[in-house]
Amino acid sequence: MSAVEFYDGLAPLYHLVYENWEASIERQGKDLDSIIRSCLGETPKSILDVACGIGTQSLGLAALGHRVTGSDLSPAAVQRARREAHSRGMSIEFTVADMRAPNDYRGRDFDVVLCADNSLPHLLTDEEITGALGRFLAALKPGGLCLITVRDYAAMERDGVQVKQHGVRSDKGTRWVLFQLWEWHGSIYDLHFYFVADDGQSTCTTHVFRSSYYAVSIEHLIRLMVSAGFEQVRRIDDVFFQPVIAGRRRLVA
Repeated sequence: MSAVEFYDGLAPLYHLVYENWEASIERQGKDLDSIIRSCLGETPKSILDVACGIGTQSLGLAALGHRVTGSDLSPAAVQRARREAHSRGMSIEFTVADMRAPNDYRGRDFDVVLCADNSLPHLLTDEEITGALGRFLAALKPGGLCLITVRDYAAMERDGVQVKQHGVRSDKGTRWVLFQLWEWHGSIYDLHFYFVADDGQSTCTTHVFRSSYYAVSIEHLIRLMVSAGFEQVRRIDDVFFQPVIAGRRRLVA
């Protein structure tokens, strides 16, 4: 299953990943906003969200006054993000695009490029990640800020087959049980994300979505960002629900 197929299939159900999606939109927006304002000042910023999905971070940041443009490789996710923005009366431009080409925006430059929620490790080699980072850099104004949020793979056991319990959700009269299966192959693991729908009958319906990730360490990502041309690259903990890596584009002298 390709990344496009993975997220196209997930799009109608993705809100179930969160115990309370609306609260997560607000919380993640505020958390990212606090980092942006601490780095770039208090005025609203232009933000390119290169892995917007169904809009979780884009919606939260737009609600705080930022001018957000979202892109994602999944047409179904982008379509849902547009609906979610429209239902909230928000004007956000959402576009179908691969994160490896986020600077295809008619010469526009952004104050912030955001790649959140462990999206970058869908790229399975250093070469792919470095190529994407170069395009993130090119999409920024001089002095602009890149924020990447990822899992801390260095703190995890990386071997065998692991089951990750995700939780139980209730949605429109259906109980959903969510869990993940991770199968490790060196620094790559295959993820199988199960959504079990229980309507109270004697049988359940199971949806499973499959993708692969590169368990790249934060320390290695920092090195790749520096090699791509970012400056002041650092790790930020205890603000967002995942560690954040922040880097700046050099100011023009």
